[in-house]
Amino acid sequence: MSSLVNLDLNLLVALRELLRERHVTRAAARVGVTQPAMSAALGRLRRHFNDDLLVRQGNQYVLSPLAEELRTQVEAVCSAAMRLFAAGSPFDPRESAREFTLLMSDYSAAVLGPRLSGLLEVEAPTVTLNLRIGLRSSIRDAVDTVRLTDGVIAPHVAQYESVDMQALDLFRDRWVCIVDRHCTYLDDDGQVSLDSLARMEWVVSFPVSNGIPVAAPVARAVVELGVRPEVRISAESYELVPYWVAGTNRIGLVQERLARRVAPLLGLEVLPYPGTAGTIVQRLWWHRDLDSDPGHRWFRDAIRRVAAAV
Repeated sequence: MSSLVNLDLNLLVALRELLRERHVTRAAARVGVTQPAMSAALGRLRRHFNDDLLVRQGNQYVLSPLAEELRTQVEAVCSAAMRLFAAGSPFDPRESAREFTLLMSDYSAAVLGPRLSGLLEVEAPTVTLNLRIGLRSSIRDAVDTVRLTDGVIAPHVAQYESVDMQALDLFRDRWVCIVDRHCTYLDDDGQVSLDSLARMEWVVSFPVSNGIPVAAPVARAVVELGVRPEVRISAESYELVPYWVAGTNRIGLVQERLARRVAPLLGLEVLPYPGTAGTIVQRLWWHRDLDSDPGHRWFRDAIRRVAAAV
């Protein structure tokens, strides 16, 4: 507690903008202070962390390794502070300058993003949305991550089973396989046999361990097929998978909404998933402490309405 009492919490805002902008003058403009004042704040932060944070590289600044680690943390802490001081205040989305933080995969962003963007422009034109893409760290530290954000859009995983977590079903999807339309493994009926699946090279989302993707539910889906896929390419992105299948003899496993959207553009065939555990339920997860926050209730309802439209 003593360290917190002695800490100038204004430095949190300075740190956030410096890590966002990677430029002292632009960070100063965003905060509304002079350039010398922001330079002084950067000096204090460097002394506190014993790290340069912003490192000159050519004619620009890049983040130090420590700054990269701090970037996600400071965004979450600033968002949590804004929610704390907004508690009990009336919320008018048309007038609010509040910042919401939402964690989701690139796939969920593609499904919900266009409609959510349009809704915010109409109903909450001065609200800021901080999108964080990628969920591996949020799953590892699920409750703490959700407590420091306005929500996570993700399927159910065991780490989210907590009395502190609330959830709302948003939309459903299912797994499908994708191959290039000229793939030589396609049989006369335009399908790929299980025997061929075992011999094909795979493109998967997220890293692999012992030949199996580590991210659920992709891992469960592949294991259920009863084959050990020869993973040739793995990426921490769902949306990248189709691009590394196109024009090759490889096969990928992706969500049907994503597959149908990109298949005509990339010359892909969308094939039924040969297993049974193909259903995906995307949920919005949030910490129960946010239930009394009127701004958060509006934000949840906005996401619910957008999901209902898809």
